[in-house]
Formats: sequence, structure tokens, C-alpha cells
Amino acid sequence: MRRLFGTDGIRGLANRFPITPEVALKLGKATAEVFKTDKDQHLILIGKDTRRSGYMLENALTAGICSMGVHVLLVGPMPTPAIAHLTKSFAADAGIMISASHNPAADNGIKIFARDGSKLPDETEEKIERVFFQEEIPNQHIIAGALGRAQRIDDARGRYIEFAKASIGNQSLKGITMVLDCANGGAYCVSPFIFRELGARAIVIHDDPNGLNINLECGSEHPGAMRARTLAEHADVGVAVDGDADRVVMVDERGEFVDGDMLMAMLAPYLKAQGRLKHDTVVATEMSNGGLEIALRPSSISVVRTKVGDRYVYDEMIRGDYNFGGEQSGHIIFRDYCATGDGTIVALQVINLMKQTGKSLSELAGAMTRLPQVLINVEVEEKVPFDQLTELQVTIDQAHQELKGTGRVNVRYSGTQKVLRIMLEGTSERLIHTHAQAIADEARKALSPAALKKKGAVTP
Repeated sequence: MRRLFGTDGIRGLANRFPITPEVALKLGKATAEVFKTDKDQHLILIGKDTRRSGYMLENALTAGICSMGVHVLLVGPMPTPAIAHLTKSFAADAGIMISASHNPAADNGIKIFARDGSKLPDETEEKIERVFFQEEIPNQHIIAGALGRAQRIDDARGRYIEFAKASIGNQSLKGITMVLDCANGGAYCVSPFIFRELGARAIVIHDDPNGLNINLECGSEHPGAMRARTLAEHADVGVAVDGDADRVVMVDERGEFVDGDMLMAMLAPYLKAQGRLKHDTVVATEMSNGGLEIALRPSSISVVRTKVGDRYVYDEMIRGDYNFGGEQSGHIIFRDYCATGDGTIVALQVINLMKQTGKSLSELAGAMTRLPQVLINVEVEEKVPFDQLTELQVTIDQAHQELKGTGRVNVRYSGTQKVLRIMLEGTSERLIHTHAQAIADEARKALSPAALKKKGAVTP
């Protein structure tokens, strides 16, 4: 059992375990120790989003890394995918992003990237944990000139801006009017420049972070303001990223939402037509709508499904040598450019597709018809295994049986929050709503504080 890392790094309430300066200091030491090789000079790059707690964690990580004789490059507030790219660009041994992504400002997290900008495999995270939980990480021999130094990099933003623009060959976006919601997060200092330098008329909102307003009623988690502004400005497209800009939600010129499944449905045939879709395959998760597969059949494009989480999408890409895929939530990975989701690059690709085809986003999104789908989130106190929740498991099994052949049931705990996620999909909207509500009701009952106390899952 891993004690620090979850499905997307380490995450929690800032200044509470494990997101404390004490943990960050020791994690910096453990990460430096794991990534040190026999070469003379070692380097770890650190970025962050706009949360106030980022200062605390950045300094603690830096101190830990430097105490192990490893140098640090500090690039300040940036999107997560920018840190992945810059880690590779600066030939660093590893990269660290301080962010809790779409979570509220009070939370924070730490994600670690390998040399190639990809998220760490489980075995490397486990190795870091083994070092971290040693009573002491020896570094008494590292003194004077052997200590690491920290340096701030002034041109990091410019590097990422040029990299993102190159993802569409610096094609002009003149004639496009867009609304861009930066979620008061890491995108605020780079994404507006990218679209404007390519000629788009970018109306930017929520680009004034104060350390406490990241994701606050804005961004991809709360895209209502972006949608309203898109309609008010008669814009061609609205774009909202989350706090660390690794996911995107878009609206068309009519204000209709376009999710990750729809984006993949419109982009995959275009990539195939250009000879840029490896093995004519898209990697999606078990949460992706069945309409995606139906939409891609005329183009003879296959869909491979994985567990939920962009790291699992990327792992499958590596395993099968695929280069395009993502999640319904808007984590879309263009592996030819980046080893993680990049909301800005996805938006660039979509807007460039609009320009190249002369079609509106609503026309492009019409390539996919969604099957009826219900999503319900139930907050929980503890993530009790389903095999200990007999009645809940019976309710889930009943839904599976009745929807067999006509729909799907997916019930899972979130990897980053204390939430049970319930998804049902099928041809009968009435049936999936009935079963989804039954599962949610049973989950609330089975996972209530009183029920958990009775089972001994929660101490009084």
C-alpha cells in the first residue's frame, strides 16, 4: 500500500498531512536521492499554480533537494503541461509541479515528472516512498560546494508559448473570436499570449489570481461564466481550463458544451486523414460515452478503453504505441507534443481545425451523438471496499443485469477526492436514471457516518 501517492501525485488540504512543509522538505530529499545517477550534475525543475500555499511548498521542496546536492530550476506559476515540457526541454532529471489541479484553493498537491515529461510509473513512486519513510535520508556528507543551488528561469514562459504555438505549425487564427477562462490559475500568464500571438481575438476572463481564487466559480469546473460571456460577445468558441490547465471544457457559438469525448470524435478523423493517428486508434477511458465509438466507426477508427485517469490513458498509449486519446472530462493527450493533458494545446488544435475546415464548432461537434448518460457524485467519509458493502453491491449488480446488452454501469471512488462516482449509460434514459438514483441512495445509506461507525470503518 502506498502511503503518500494517489492516482495523480500527492494531494490534500494544504498545511495538513501530507501537504505540509515538513513532508515537502523530506519529499524533496527523497526525490533527489531517487533521481541521482552517477553523473556529476543533477537538476530538478519546479513549477506551481497560483495557490498561496505554493510558496510554502516550493521553498520546502527546494531546501530538501538542494540539501542532497541537486540543483533546482524555479519557473514560477505555469500550467502543469508546461512543467512536463520544460522538464524535458531543460534536460532535467525530474520535474515537480505544485498543484491540486481542479480542487479548491485550500488544497494543494505535488506531481512529479520523469525526464521525458511523463508522469511517474507506480514503481518509481513506490521507490520514492521507500526512501521517504526511512528514519533518515543521509546527506551529512554534502557540504559547502557540494550543496545544490536554486535559480529562477526568466524565459520559461516564452519557451512554453513558442512550443504551444508550434503544435499547430504557427498557423494563423485570425478571424476567430474566442472567450478564454484561465480559472485564475497557471494558464493566466501564458495562454492569452499564445492565442493572441496567433491572431485570435481572445477575450480573457478569470486571469487575476490572488492565491485564493483559483477554480473559484470559474474555469472548467464552473464554466457558466465562460458560456455566458461567449454568448454575450457572439464569439466563435469559448474555452475554459482548470487551475493547472491540463484539462479543457469548450462551448460552441450557440453556447452548447463540448466535452472531451466530442473533441476526440472531431479530432481523430482529422488526424487520420493527415496520416497522424497511429494505428487508427483512440485511447479513451471506461467513462467515455458509447457515442464516441459509434461516431468513429465510419472512419474505421478503433477505441481502446482504460481505467479512469489520464496516467492510465498515457500508459496504454505507451503499451500500444498510440498517440492520441483522453478523457470525457477534457484531459486530452496529444502524445506527439506532450506526455500529459494540455488544455491550451487541445483548444489550439480544435480552433485550427475550425479554421482549416471552415466549419463552426457546432458543426464539428455534430460528428458525435451522445448516448443517454447519468453521472452522480456522492461525498463519502471513507472509501470502504465494495465487498464490505453487501447491499450496495447487490444494487449495482441489479443495474448490471437489467442494462446488460443495452448499457453500462461504472461505480468507483475518485482517486483524488472522498467521492463515490456513479456513471450509468444506456439506450433507455428512464432506466439509467432509476438505477443511478437507486445506487446513489444505497451509497448514501451504506456510507453514512452512522453506518460506518457501526461497521467500525470510522472511529467515534
